[in-house]
Parts: sequence; C-alpha cells; structure tokens
Amino acid sequence: MPSVSAHVARTLAEHIDAVFGVMGNGNAYFLDALERETAASFTAVRHEQGAVVAADAHYRASGQIAAGTTTYGAGFTNTLTALAEAVQARVPLVLVVGDEPTSGPRPWDVDQIALASAVGARTYTVGRADAAATTIIAIEHALTYRLPVVLAIPYDVAALEAGPVPGAPAPRVPSALAPGGEFAEGMLEEIAGALHDAERPFLLAGRGAWLAGAGEALGALADATGALTASTALGRGVFPATEYDLGVTGGFGADAAMSLVRKADVAVVFGASLNQFTMRFGELFAPGTRVFQVDVAPAATHAHVGGFVRGDARIVAGMLVERIASPHNSGGLRRNPHESIAAEGRVGSFSGVMRRPWRESVDVAAARAYDTGDALAVDGRLDPRSAARRIAELLPEDRVVVSDGGHFIGWANMYWPVASPDRMMMIGTAFQAIGQGWPSVVGAALARPESTIVLTSGDGGGLMAIADLESAVRAAGGRGCAVIWNDAAYGAEVHLYGLKGLAEEPMLIPEVDFAAFAAAVGAEGVVVRTLDDLARLETWAAQPAAERPFLLLDLRISPIVIAPYQQEVIRVNS
Repeated sequence: MPSVSAHVARTLAEHIDAVFGVMGNGNAYFLDALERETAASFTAVRHEQGAVVAADAHYRASGQIAAGTTTYGAGFTNTLTALAEAVQARVPLVLVVGDEPTSGPRPWDVDQIALASAVGARTYTVGRADAAATTIIAIEHALTYRLPVVLAIPYDVAALEAGPVPGAPAPRVPSALAPGGEFAEGMLEEIAGALHDAERPFLLAGRGAWLAGAGEALGALADATGALTASTALGRGVFPATEYDLGVTGGFGADAAMSLVRKADVAVVFGASLNQFTMRFGELFAPGTRVFQVDVAPAATHAHVGGFVRGDARIVAGMLVERIASPHNSGGLRRNPHESIAAEGRVGSFSGVMRRPWRESVDVAAARAYDTGDALAVDGRLDPRSAARRIAELLPEDRVVVSDGGHFIGWANMYWPVASPDRMMMIGTAFQAIGQGWPSVVGAALARPESTIVLTSGDGGGLMAIADLESAVRAAGGRGCAVIWNDAAYGAEVHLYGLKGLAEEPMLIPEVDFAAFAAAVGAEGVVVRTLDDLARLETWAAQPAAERPFLLLDLRISPIVIAPYQQEVIRVNS
C-alpha cells in the first residue's frame, strides 16, 4: 500500500513537474516515491540552500511553481537564507522536508515551524489520514499568496501505510484583482484625467506588471498617452515599444534617462513596490511630479505616491485606455465627442494646434547610453564596463541571465539587454544575500531548456556557493556560461566602508583561480585579463550547444571602478 510519503509525492507531482534537493533520512521515502511512482523530475544539488534557490529560479524563469526537498534538522536549517529570499521576493514554491517525529524532538531536531515562521514561511505538516489534502493546501497557499511554504513529513509518519491515494481537487488560484468601489472609480478617473492633460507623461512598470500579463495593455496605454516608459530592474522588457523606453530606473539607469524621468509631470507606476533603489533613494521623481500607483498591495508603498488604485496591472491599464480613448467616458474627460488626446497632438490631430508628443521630442537612444569604459582601468586590470559591453555583443541572443548579489550586479543590469523580465533574475537581492548564483543556474536551465543560461557573479558569492558549481555544470552543460567578476574583494563593502576608513583587510579575498575550479568539474575555464581574452566566448557562442562545454569566464577586473548604483549608496550613507 502507498505510504504517507507516496501520498505526498504523487499529489505534488500532479501539479509540480520539477523538484530540486538533497536526499537525507527525512526525505528518503518521499524521493523514492517521487522517482518510482511519478513523472516529476528530480535534480540533485550539492547544498541544501540550492534546493530552494533552484526552485525559486525555476519559477522566475518559467512562471511554473517548483519544489525543493531536504532532510530535517541541519538539512532544513541550511535552507533558511534562501527561504527568506523567496519570501521577500514573493516567489511561490514548496519545500518538502523531513521533521521531528510526532513523539517529540530528538537531540538533532530543531523547531522547524518556528524557524520557517521567523523568515515568513508557513508550514503545513502532513498526517497519515490527510497527506494528499494537506499537500494541495500547501500548493494552494503558495500560489495564492505568492510565497514559499514548507510541507513537513514527521519522521515516524513518512513510511506508514496510508491506503490508496485519494483524488484531490486542483489548487484554487485567485482571479485577477479588479478595482471596485466608488473610491477606486474616482481614482481611475483622476489618473485618466491626469494622463490626458499631461504634457510629459511617464509610465513605470515592475515585475508585478509582468506577472499580471500587462505588457500589451501597458503598450496600448503608452501609445494612447504618448508616454515615455521605463521599468524596474525586475520588470525590464515589459513594455513592447523599446524605442520609447528609457530602460531601468534607479541606480542601474543611465543618467540622461533618469534626468528625463525627473521632467515628467505625471507618472503612473504599475506593479512595482518602489523600493529605495528603484526610487534612487527618493530622487527618481521631481517634487512637482504627480505620482500614481497601481498595485495589488493593500496600500501605496511609497510616500511620494499621491493616488493609489488597488488592482491587477493588466486590468487597470485596460480600464485607463478605455477611459482615455472613449469619447463618452464616465468622467467626462472629453465633452466634445470628437475630442481626444490626439486632438491635443500627443498621438495625432483632428483639430486644434498640433503639439508634438513628448516621447517623440527626445532622443531616447542617446539618453539610455552608458559610459563605455576603457579597455583597462588605471590600475592595469580589466575595466568592467568595457568588458560588460563586449560580453553583451558576444553572448547568444536567446539567453536567460541569473545574477548573484554583490557590487558587480550593476554591470549586467546596465550593459546586458534581455528580451523580457523572465530572462533577468536577481536571486538574493531581495534579502540582500550573496551566494545563490550557482544553484540559480540549475533551476533556470530546467525551466528554459532551449536558452543559454548566463550566470553573473562576484568572487565572494561565487566562493560562498561553490558546492553547486558542479550542479550548474551538470544541469546546463553547453547551454551554460558563468561570468565571474573577480576583483579579489567584497567590492560593495570596500567601496562603502573602506571609504569611511574602516580596515579593509577583512573585505579582501586572495585572488582565486575560478577557471581551475571549472576544469575540476568538467567545464572550461578562461582567465580574462584583456578584452582580447574574450575571443573564446565568441567561438563558444558559434558552436552548437550540444558540442561545447559549460564555459566559465574568470574576469580579473579592477576594484577601483565603482558602479553608479553603488555611488548612490555611498552618497546616501556618507
């Protein structure tokens, strides 16, 4: 008869295709059932945090929920930083773990429910009679609240016979949130009116807009209003018309583009939390800009927001397009049935004086340009700006970029364009963690089997998670490429605290040969000291993925070139 663990595995596999983890005493029966009795795939990682990181990356790359699994005790505690990141980033996933027996804890057990709760994750514990139903509830919770959940199997329950696996209903997923009520209707009219009357309208979208599938509706709104657009770092590519898009806002944005944002008289933000980095520490918008926000959060998320609508970004964008485009809207924006925004010259003209739309009066391409850098910095080491530009030219176009955390995150975010938000993910930055890069490759590689997976990581984070270099090479093979920005330091700390006069010795790392690490696990490593050394990337990209190895580029970059976003951090904290 099927065991409790088999009930969990079979039910989970009906709704989740990908599971990542490390086998141990607490999840051995679950993994046995998963392998023998389901069609779900299991991918092993070498450190337990990688189980959660890979599941996190899989969701961000595909939009499909995945699972991680570890044993109890030490196996579970190793996942906590990754769990905290998934909570902060609002990524749904299920972590299946062993747990203490129902009789009570053993010396090697810890209060896993309390630890998970401490980082914001809910735990569901299965029993002999309800394992299948509890599994469905856990998946439903993760999808409903966009959060990771822990599904615990007590040690003395795992192998118990539980009878035939019962049929369980599919997890319920809430429908998109439509704004409702008089206040929301009034605010929609106010936003539509503000956009109608604006001379310099601006639209900003984040990852929430992408998850809502709002790209087409936002493009229509931008066209209807003649607005310039931009995205957050996690929302890049959400707007379909790149010719009017200023790129990423905040410290990753080009200076000229950010100057244009400050000229906007009306800004509407969709699906973006407006954190301190997006908002340039409060200086993204000028004091006179009217800022509106559309989000599923209960309330506005920044003090500069003057009007808020709670609702799905796609639905609200569509409602605004209707109000602006309709000659007979409920708010009476256009008393003349022939009057439209086009009559004022933003998109065209039926009558009156033609006024050129703001977005057509600026050189967007020039505004988005970044400093090209030099071949070498003044210290003789590679300039990360010129290296980033050259790598962008050589990488395959069909790529998914996964980023660890650290000072280096500015280079890929500034110089490497991606086609959509699910092709650039920064796992670790929501919780300000490093060391989650290598297992991110594992999840992204399974989620996007046709794409090249490109890791961007620093030497500090790369060393912290080095156990899963092997996992990344095994999972991605010739579709994998890692770029290690090796400055022999924890660069963010050097640039912030070193400048304050603190001792730099604890911030330094002996220069490590990452190319040698790559060779040890069957990949190819190249030490890059000049731009000419990137020639191997060009020949590698030209090879069929099945015929080439995983490639690691060990970039020996200058530690004295400071990323612009880090300069903002220094300014605010100095």
